[in-house]
Parts: sequence; structure tokens; C-alpha cells
Amino acid sequence: MISCEGYATKHVAVIGLGKSGLAAARALCRSGARVLAWDDGDAARDAAEAEGIPVRDPKRINWAAMDALVLSPGIPHSFPKPHDAARMAKDAGVPIIGDAELLATSGASAPMIAITGTNGKSTTTALVGHILEHAGRDVEVGGNLGPAICDMAMMERDCAYVLELSSYQLELCPSARFKIAVLLNITPDHLDRHGGMGGYTRAKKNIFRGQGAGDIAVVGIDDDVSRAIFDELKAQKGRKVIPISSVRKAPGGVYVDGAVLIDDVLGAAYEVMDLTALLNLPGRHNAQNIAAAYATARMMGVKAQDIVKAIESFPGLAHRQERLGELNGVAFVNDSKATNAEATAKALVCYDNIYWIAGGLAKEGGLEGLDPLLGPVRRAFLIGKAAEPFAQYLNGKVETELCGDLETATKSAYAAAQADALKGATVLLSPACASFDQFKSFEHRGDKFKTIVAGLSEHAALVDGGAASA
Repeated sequence: MISCEGYATKHVAVIGLGKSGLAAARALCRSGARVLAWDDGDAARDAAEAEGIPVRDPKRINWAAMDALVLSPGIPHSFPKPHDAARMAKDAGVPIIGDAELLATSGASAPMIAITGTNGKSTTTALVGHILEHAGRDVEVGGNLGPAICDMAMMERDCAYVLELSSYQLELCPSARFKIAVLLNITPDHLDRHGGMGGYTRAKKNIFRGQGAGDIAVVGIDDDVSRAIFDELKAQKGRKVIPISSVRKAPGGVYVDGAVLIDDVLGAAYEVMDLTALLNLPGRHNAQNIAAAYATARMMGVKAQDIVKAIESFPGLAHRQERLGELNGVAFVNDSKATNAEATAKALVCYDNIYWIAGGLAKEGGLEGLDPLLGPVRRAFLIGKAAEPFAQYLNGKVETELCGDLETATKSAYAAAQADALKGATVLLSPACASFDQFKSFEHRGDKFKTIVAGLSEHAALVDGGAASA
């Protein structure tokens, strides 16, 4: 657990007692801060009180006496409407911070690597951590992915923190200086929380705010907004700026030419590795993630050949085009994290003959934008509340089957793939929907899919991915 000794004896409010907020409250209490915590949910407050963390309604806090408000990332402080605690803290002039600020002021001497972007930040964060661990480096990987920041250990200079940071977190860490700051991409997202695209972009740019001489910015140049940020940073003095791309040459950076990763960081471009064999990192979006992770690891002093070996051994992230293996020539891919059409689009371009399981609780727009990508889809097996509207949308484009539930869809998709006997057949769970009509979460949905696949494989060997399990 990180130290918050700088807040010893200070009065700190912690609002939001989910994973990150509860970890922050624990760390602050352990460091001697005078904590008052709150969550709008009864169960979360009860859990905090059971640990001895003082709980108080924000309306009963004397905000004039508070030194800081630690706000959990999911709680708004500006748009669309600030939480009452945030509004009262602002009125009293109390600084509003997040858990990344607690790490930045903890006194830990290990360099911080921060990774953000609208898409790909979880995979890139996990991949950077994997590469550094493979190279023998002690690392703590977490933030928006995995362990809460305040649950991380205090580490020395020869170690590293690898942090996935959301736009919410980047708004609340004014003291942070990241040794390496990675921006993958920016497309419209969370606009209600930031007052529009301008606010969202400014939040993402905060990842570079504290950098100076000796620091490094790794910046994607595949979208217009990120490319403009790259140009802006490149014109400034101080930090080293490295471009990365999956679609164009990036002089002085790392990029993908066709399916080959190119290292041009030192101005002498050379081929690093062929990406076509990376079954756990398929698609153009993962090519950008690989380029970013490679550039980051190189800047951390890892040799190119060691990075390549680590990338080849990376298992991928659960529920994100997670390859479960093959059964009688049919591959199974768990992409339950694809909760909208944009995410599903990334999967549909990665496989040749797709038996697509889709549906759930549809988001605004449904399947719009996927029409040009439906060529490889041999049949769609539809589940959940979106099954009938999806069938109507796909009418005349793709053959569909209304399955209702995930088990029926998985078994039907597998049977159809076996009957067609096409090379490269893939049963792809990429729902383009939220999961809450039938499951607790996308993780629950993905785990259920794994269990069903494991049941199919009871009497046959599941290969090239290991056995699936819940």
C-alpha cells in the first residue's frame, strides 16, 4: 500500500467507496490522515465502517476545515452536474484530487509510466507491464485496469509503475510527473462528463502536463486530434516526443508497415517483427497498441529482441478478443468487452469466417456502421433484448438466428461452423451490446461463454489457447 504521509494529521474527505476510493481511504487512514468517507450506496458505507473508516454525510462535513477531497473517478465534479461534495469542496476552496495524485505525492522513487487513450489503453498497459516483467523489472501495474493505485507497493528507483489512466483520473492529478506518458488515440467519448470534445481532449492532454527535460511522450498519430497534440508537443522544448502509428510511417518513432513493426526511434528504420503470427493480439488496433508498448519499453532500456520475445508470449486480456482455443477446427474468441458497435468493428476485421454471437442490451446506434464489415460473417446468432431489432437490422445483409440465450447461441454457432467446414471458422462472441439484461457485467458474460466452450470440449481437445474455464 502506498504511503500518504504527506497527509498525516490533515483532514481529507474521500467520496466514492468503490475499489479505488476504498483503497485511498485505507491508505490515508494508515498514514495518519483524518479521514471522513462517504458513498451514496448503503452497502459501500457499511463496508467502510466495518473496516473502521469514519463515514459522514458530505452535508455534515465542515468543508472549511478540510485539506483535500479525494474523489473516485466515476463521480462528476464539473459536468454534467457536480456531486454535492464536489460542489461544496469547490465553494470552500478545497483541492479536489484523485488516487493518482496520492501516488504522485507519496515519495515513491520508481518512475511512473502513464497510458491513456480512448481505445486500447488496457491492452497497452498490460503489455508494457508484461514486457518489463519479462525483462526482469519489478513493476506494479494498475490504475483504471487491475489493482487500485493506492493498493500498490512503495517502490524504488529501479522499479516502475505502469498506470492505465482515464480522462477522469487525469483531471485530478495536478502534481503528477510521468517519466513516460503515452497517448494512443482520441475519439469522442465521455463528452457529457467533460462538457464536450474540447474538455475531453484537455483532460487527456493532462498526461503530459508535468513533464520536462528527460521525460518522454509517446503519441499516436493515427487520428487528427492526437496528431495535432503530437505536433504541439514536438514544437515545445524539453521532453522527447516519439510518434507511433499503425497506418503510416512515423519518422523518429515506431510504426507498422503492412504487418511488420518498424523501429525508427534512432533514425535508422529497421524491421522488428512480423505481427501476423500474434493470435492473441489481432487487428490494426492491436498493431497500434504493440507499437506504443514497444516504444515505451525501448525508452525503459529494454533490448529489442527481449521486447519481441515478451510480445510473442503475451496472453492477451480476458474478454478482449481472448482466444480460447480451437475445437475440431473451429476457433472460439471471447470479445465480451465489445459493448458497442465501434468495439465490435475491431473484431469483425480480424477473422475470415465468422459465426457471430451478438446482442444484449443495445446502446444508442445499435449496429450502425458495421455494414461494410459484415462480409466475413457467415451467420449471426442473436441473444438478449436486442435480438429482434438486430435481426431486423441485419435482414438481407446476414443470415440470422434468434437464440435467446448465450448457451443456445454458442452451441448453434459451433454446430453451424462444423457443418459448413470452412477454413478459419471462428465462433466470435462480440455482442455490440451491454450485458445487463442477462448478466451482471461483461466479465460475467465472458466467463459464462468460457464455461459453455469448456462444456463443448469435454469430449474433445481444445487446442491453441488452452482449456477454457470460468
